[in-house]
Amino acid sequence: MKANKRSYLGGFLFLLLAGSALADEVPFNQAKYEQSVAAGKPVVVYLHADWCPTCRAQQPIVDKLSKEPHLKDVTIFVADFDKETALEKALKVNQQSTFVVFKQGHEVTRSTGQTQEKAIRETLEQAL
Repeated sequence: MKANKRSYLGGFLFLLLAGSALADEVPFNQAKYEQSVAAGKPVVVYLHADWCPTCRAQQPIVDKLSKEPHLKDVTIFVADFDKETALEKALKVNQQSTFVVFKQGHEVTRSTGQTQEKAIRETLEQAL
């Protein structure tokens, strides 16, 4: 019985530590987004639409890259293009499949329509 408890505890600790090495891919939240940018944290706003074929091609790449340890400090706010119209206006985004990247509180780059993993990785890394 003690061996089972140790196995469960070991597995739990592994998952806990592994989870801390992941970028934070979260649904868009205006207050958290503003706090993160104001604090100068590395932030990416990913505006996507479920119906968009380009966004569908990007999503598995974003999911994969968000698990890379060197991107663990980047918060990726996933914003619904059809719902976050105020955000789109504020960021001057007029197309889904757009990444807007912030570093130290300032926009440093943006990318629209990119579906190549290398290019998306380079875009996300600009937040660091």
